Amino acid sequence: MKDPINSNLTEASTSSGTNKSIFIIGALFFIFGFVTWLNSVLIPYLKIACELNNFEAYLVAFAFYIAYLVMALPSAWILKITGFKKGMSLGLIVMAVGSLIFVPAAYSRTYELFLLGLFVQGTGLAILQTAANPYVTILGPIESAAKRISIMGICNKVAGAIAPIILGAIALKDVDALVENLKVMPAAQKIAELDLLSERVILPYLIMMAVLIVLAIMIYFSTLPEVDTDEEDEVLAQTNSTKKSIFQFPHLLLGAIALFLYVGVEVIAGDTVISYGAEQGISFANAKFFTTYTLIAMIVGYIVGIFTIPRFISQENALKVSAVIGLILGLGAIFTDGFVSVLCISLLGLANALVWPAIWPLAIAGLGRFTKVGSSFLIMAIAGGAIMPLIYGYFADLSSPQQAYWVVIPCYMFILYFATSGYKIRRD
Repeated sequence: MKDPINSNLTEASTSSGTNKSIFIIGALFFIFGFVTWLNSVLIPYLKIACELNNFEAYLVAFAFYIAYLVMALPSAWILKITGFKKGMSLGLIVMAVGSLIFVPAAYSRTYELFLLGLFVQGTGLAILQTAANPYVTILGPIESAAKRISIMGICNKVAGAIAPIILGAIALKDVDALVENLKVMPAAQKIAELDLLSERVILPYLIMMAVLIVLAIMIYFSTLPEVDTDEEDEVLAQTNSTKKSIFQFPHLLLGAIALFLYVGVEVIAGDTVISYGAEQGISFANAKFFTTYTLIAMIVGYIVGIFTIPRFISQENALKVSAVIGLILGLGAIFTDGFVSVLCISLLGLANALVWPAIWPLAIAGLGRFTKVGSSFLIMAIAGGAIMPLIYGYFADLSSPQQAYWVVIPCYMFILYFATSGYKIRRD
């Protein structure tokens, strides 16, 4: 006969362990958001410090996000060797190495070294994300997975809202006056001032390195349970037995394209808005807050999604609404000026919030034993954050930063297509 007291104690212990694990993973998602959205400050900061044009400045986003494309499949192989917990620890250590590279980059004011540091950080994040995203899904009951993912999303975006304010207060302090003074400075004094500006990021990135190392050690010795997914694979192997290739799932490929474009417009919205605000005549002292507004808008979107999906609106319809809002705000940014135009870009966070959680389940639906490979495809699609901002930067140099926002319009149109009919396309 089952002992009710021991049974209750076991359930309480399991629940306590799960909550502790969720707290630890939540801290990791906070780190994801914090490191990722520092780029929104680094782009205008390095543009000044390293004397770059728009295209060159957006290589910051390229170097960071291209690591997801390069490392998505190797990360899965690494995790197969290390397991989830040790893999997360390794990802944090790699990120710490990337932070350390910023020190010689800042001292020498060498843009290529900054980009290398960003790529190494992105590599660590690719390992970390490949481990943490599925881990949070299978950490507890599948019926509460959406709730856990939403909690992680909020942790991520809260960190993203804080990060630009902290780094902006250090890196962009009094930079408006500096930019004006640089125009009339003698060459030798200008070099000295730019060297001092470059060195502002040394202390923040050394602190970040120390925090990442401490977190890596904590996770390595933590009680996070290791999860074995092999049994799940045997069950999934019974599905789609006639399929031979991942390319036999058109809805997955279309979903990967939609995700590529989505990450691109999300990064454009968050990483260009500070520079765009300055271009529209808003001081850096005020413009540095616009990325925070973008992330706050995303948090609002997450909260709305938690309470409305699927009770009041389906994932497909939420994706449609998000795409339409994105189109309206994108056009609003193009056809208005000043604060209103910049605000339209910040509010794209609201349009973007529910796109990732809606595309992901629609894209991997029915993949069966191809689910893990399909998930790797979607992780690789994060490289949209590398490519789309470069395209934006190219058109910003060619025409103007405002007119360059036309690049987001076809992106939202494709997301609307996927939400309307693309996800339904299957091949027998």
